[in-house]
Amino acid sequence: MNPFIILGIALITGVVGGKIMNKFKVPAVAGYIIGGLLLGVSGINLITGDAINQLSFISDFALCIIAFNIGSELELSVIKQLGKSIFIIAFFEAFGAFLMVTAASFAITKNIAISLILGAVSAATAPAATVMVLREQNARGPLTSTLLGVVAVDDAICLVIYAMAASIAKVFVNNEVLSLNKVLVLPLTEIVFSLVVGALVGLLLTALIQYSKRDNELLPFIIGALLLLDGLASTFNLSPLLSAMAMGIMVANTSPQKHKAFGILESFSPPIVAAFFILAGARLNFSYIPQIGILGVAYLLFRILGKVTGASIGASVSKAPQTVKKYIGLGLLSQVGVAVGLAITVNREFPNTDIGTIVVTILLATTIVTEIVGPISTKYAVHKSGEGNAS
Repeated sequence: MNPFIILGIALITGVVGGKIMNKFKVPAVAGYIIGGLLLGVSGINLITGDAINQLSFISDFALCIIAFNIGSELELSVIKQLGKSIFIIAFFEAFGAFLMVTAASFAITKNIAISLILGAVSAATAPAATVMVLREQNARGPLTSTLLGVVAVDDAICLVIYAMAASIAKVFVNNEVLSLNKVLVLPLTEIVFSLVVGALVGLLLTALIQYSKRDNELLPFIIGALLLLDGLASTFNLSPLLSAMAMGIMVANTSPQKHKAFGILESFSPPIVAAFFILAGARLNFSYIPQIGILGVAYLLFRILGKVTGASIGASVSKAPQTVKKYIGLGLLSQVGVAVGLAITVNREFPNTDIGTIVVTILLATTIVTEIVGPISTKYAVHKSGEGNAS
């Protein structure tokens, strides 16, 4: 079927699903995921694997928009106010998930390589679902600001953890020599260059925003900059997520017209972000679930435990507000996006092994749960903290 027909049906179905979910006080993102499930390989198979591949550029672009919006929230005044707690919480929740999932996986499989990779992937938190729920609830306050900062920083930490874990895992799989360059230098170089390239394109975008005289010029400039950045990141093997976040931070802190620019993009992005979640739901195959057994259940439970416990410890260490200590972990459960991208990377980096198959299977299967439970728990957290539907 023509991919435009598929995308049109998918968007309509997903948005209708989101409205139905809203009727039951469930965030719309859960409806998008379920809509994708119904249309994908677990449903009527309208969105086939080939169609998902054809439309994959939409998911890449959506992640850049999401990361750019996260960067927009990180103004220097916010970072100065919450900077310490953001980094400490992100460190503890990421490493909490990594350590707990790695230990639990090793207890089950006795395989160091698989355990390290599963632990590393578990550290990722998908910003898309969290940001969508916070915007949908018009949430404002210390918990919301901290959550936005943590999900932005989390992916940088996850990339470091994954790069180090993958380097060590390759030693056991391929008998390679473990070196400081592979474990530390290369991943840190990728992160630094991603941030630098994003910041430079952000300066360019700031100049273009300043140069534009009409509102209808702003959106093409922003979209053009995001597409340029995505292409540069892909060409030079950088992180498009980190680069787009750095661009958002730069615009937020240097452009006098930042609110107008971000507002215009916000009015354009809903169908792109909805398509991202619908396509993610379409990837999920219920037939995977019996194959993963106790390892998949352990991954799911210990990832949640590691995130919630680690975030709470980090909030206590950083002396964050009481509402942050109590509820921050509940906003960090979603994993689709970055984690699925890492799973696909595992498939490429560990050919001719079972590692890629195991990781992809577990990620896709457990995402069914986390992408429904995650937005609901985030909504619960912001309401219990008194920040939901703020004016």
